[in-house]
Amino acid sequence: MARTTADRRPIIALTRLGMGARPDDLARVSDAGGWLRGQIRLGGAANPQVALPPTDDQIARLYAYRDQVAQARRADADSGRDPVREARRILIDATAAAFLARMRLACLTEAGFAERWALFWTNWFSVSATKFQAALVIPQYEAEAIRPRVFGRFSDLLVAAEAHPAMLLYLDQAQSVGPNSSVGQRREAGLNENLAREILELHTVGADAGYTQADVTEFARALTGWSISAPPDAPPALRRQAQAGSNGFVFRALVHEPGSRTVMGHSYRQDGHDQALAILNDLAAHPATARRAAHRIAAHFIADEPPTTAVAALEAAWIDSGGDLAVVATTLIGLPEVWTAPQAKLKSPYELIVSGYRAIGLAPTRIEHVQPILRQLGQPPYSPASPEGWPDEAAAWGSPDAVVTRMGWAQAFAEAVPVPLAPTDLAEAVLGGLLSERTRATVSRAESRSEAVALLLMSPEFQRR
Repeated sequence: MARTTADRRPIIALTRLGMGARPDDLARVSDAGGWLRGQIRLGGAANPQVALPPTDDQIARLYAYRDQVAQARRADADSGRDPVREARRILIDATAAAFLARMRLACLTEAGFAERWALFWTNWFSVSATKFQAALVIPQYEAEAIRPRVFGRFSDLLVAAEAHPAMLLYLDQAQSVGPNSSVGQRREAGLNENLAREILELHTVGADAGYTQADVTEFARALTGWSISAPPDAPPALRRQAQAGSNGFVFRALVHEPGSRTVMGHSYRQDGHDQALAILNDLAAHPATARRAAHRIAAHFIADEPPTTAVAALEAAWIDSGGDLAVVATTLIGLPEVWTAPQAKLKSPYELIVSGYRAIGLAPTRIEHVQPILRQLGQPPYSPASPEGWPDEAAAWGSPDAVVTRMGWAQAFAEAVPVPLAPTDLAEAVLGGLLSERTRATVSRAESRSEAVALLLMSPEFQRR
């Protein structure tokens, strides 16, 4: 018997807009729209339950680690141990614990839409643990800059993300010096354009917005001085001239390039820190930013090639509200296309593993339960390969080798975890109105309970959202 759209709304809310259904979720989520709208809160998305050292403390640990590297290698060259590797491991283990806490939150939360929305913006403003110094503060970055602002103004989220030490370290902004600044005139020091380029190309207007290389360079000059806390042995003058911000950010007037700047046809005469801030606010309000964000939101939540009507509605909501992300999220929930589009999005490895745990009502208890399979599937923790973040298209995750690896995970997972219901009942509970008669029959004919669960996890309805 065919299911109506109304019959499928709760499970679509849980899977397409959330992180996947748990065995009792369909009984709890009767009003899909109300459940989703109730998660849109000015306080943002929940933070994982893990104790994080302050960002300033992590930066101090980074400086201490750098200082001990050379002397430790010399002192212990003949001892048979590598103290540098041991120190590095301690720092990496703390980041791994934070990732596990984040994944546990995704597996157990009742606010699956808020979590998916937060992860979308984390990926938009992507930083990566492939750069060690950034890895140390990625959990703090998400907790301090991203999650509290995902239902606020995009301009506030933009500024918080770009000013956080994780972004400044990842894109080498902390070492950028204006050639005509006080410091730049006294010693050889270069202008670094990485942050300016990625803000324009990835975080705001996009590569097709008409900006030029000259705009990138001018913006990079405006950003000089945006940096992180100084090391303990820094010259007193440098430490005095650093205007403290928050969460490890400082503005260093001594390295800021003097003068006015022109970016994308607008002139900025502000002094110091306020110059880059003014540019960021204008980029946040640019129509090209609204258009690009609307397309990416629709592509993430609906289909790789999203309906133009959905993109237009999101773009209008963005512009009319001045980039109010709560309004944009509410508009997304109300789009007819969200509820009627076929399951076209292939779950990323992270989404797949999370939805597998949610299907049995559990969460991983050790990083070893998830890190190896995420690496095998091409999505290692906190480690996108570039500032573009994780890909969002089915083709990126659906190669023949990836499908085989997914199948191996499904079999191993089904054999290792307790299943709370009979497999056919579990299929009904976590797929609801999306469950096809073919999948139901396949699960019911399995020769063992674990085989039935593995088949459920590999079904098209479960692999897609």
